[in-house]
Amino acid sequence: MRIGFFIVASLCAVLAGPVASQGANIAFGNLKQDSGAPVEVSADTMDINQTTGSAVLAGNVLIGQGEMRISAASVSILYNSDRSRIARLQASGGVTLVSGEDAAEAAEADYNVASGIILLSGNVLLVQGTTAITADKMRVDTNAGAAKMEGRVKTVLNVKN
Repeated sequence: MRIGFFIVASLCAVLAGPVASQGANIAFGNLKQDSGAPVEVSADTMDINQTTGSAVLAGNVLIGQGEMRISAASVSILYNSDRSRIARLQASGGVTLVSGEDAAEAAEADYNVASGIILLSGNVLLVQGTTAITADKMRVDTNAGAAKMEGRVKTVLNVKN
């Protein structure tokens, strides 16, 4: 009986921070991402609009920057005002984000290249080794190598004796 109380008390202490902040903070990826690194892109089709300073990639889209990879069915690329750099990548249709040993899946992702922030939304699944966490949203800070899961965060905690 006392062991059960200890486990519940320990679990409450561990979860107090995430519950209070309405999310779970976790590490993501092995290294800090270099947001200034070149962005490599491949897709079945690419439609460039010079007027709006944008491009749409469709079909088996794979985007890589340093150690990070994003794949999706479709990705819109938005350039900065002078069109010298990519400002944002907006992915949809089965998005997968991989950094080091960590991988996340979601319905959509919005990557602000300058700030290094990636917002994943829609049935987010994060896999880190043998641990899986689900949530409504995940905010990844590629500069810090950290992420925050938000909106009905769920996981299984294995308690060992």
